[in-house]
Amino acid sequence: MFDRVTEDLRELPGYTVSEVAHYLTVPPATIRYWSVGRRPYRPLIELPERSLTRPTLLSFINLVELHVLAAIRRTHRVTMPKVRQAIRYLKEIDPSVTAQRHPLISHELETNGLDLFIERYGRLVNISQSGQLAMREVLEAALHRIVRDIHRVPIKLYPFTRTDVHDAPTTIVIDPWLAAGRPVIDGTGLATQIIAERYKAGESVSQLAADYERAESEIDEAIRCEIPLAA
Repeated sequence: MFDRVTEDLRELPGYTVSEVAHYLTVPPATIRYWSVGRRPYRPLIELPERSLTRPTLLSFINLVELHVLAAIRRTHRVTMPKVRQAIRYLKEIDPSVTAQRHPLISHELETNGLDLFIERYGRLVNISQSGQLAMREVLEAALHRIVRDIHRVPIKLYPFTRTDVHDAPTTIVIDPWLAAGRPVIDGTGLATQIIAERYKAGESVSQLAADYERAESEIDEAIRCEIPLAA
C-alpha cells in the first residue's frame, strides 16, 4: 500500500507521453489514448492528480501499468471496450487498495490469478486455446520484469529492449530512485541516454565499455534501449 504521509516517488508525475512511448516501444498516440482517453472514452489508467493539467505527465506506476497493458495487447489487438472489461475483471480478483486504483499492476495477476485472467480474457475476445497460451507467455514475460516491494507495489521495471520478448535480457532497469527514473544499466547509475549520445557522437561500443568499465554487452543494451535495433 502506498504511504500517504510522505510522497512516494513512484506516484509523482515525471514522464512525458513521448518518453513512455519510447521506453515501451508503443506509438505516442496510443499511449496518450490509453492515458488520457478520447471523448467519449475514459482513460484506462489513473494519472497522478498533479498531471491533470497540461502537459500530461505520467508516474512510474503508470509506466508499469502501460508496460502490462502493452503486453496484453501485443499478441491480440482487441477493441478498447474489451480491454476495459478485462481491467474491471482484474479489480474483481484483487480487492487490495492498490489493485483497485491500479488494477494492471495487481499482484494477484502475477500469482494465482494469471491463468484465470487469461481464460476469462480469452473468452471475452474469442481467442483460441493456442492464442491464450501465446498471450500467457507474453504476459508472464512482462510480469517477470517487474520487481515489487514488501507491499507488492512495483519498485523497478526492466523494459523490453528487443522485439522478441523471450530473448530480451534484464540489463536495463527503470528505477524511480535512480537517474530521475530514467533507464540505467542495472546495478549502476549509468543512464542509457548518455551512453547512446556518446555512441551517436562516434564512440564505439568497445571504447564506451572500457571508459565505463562495463561489459560490451551492457553497453550494447544501453544503446539498444535508446536506439531500437532489429531483434
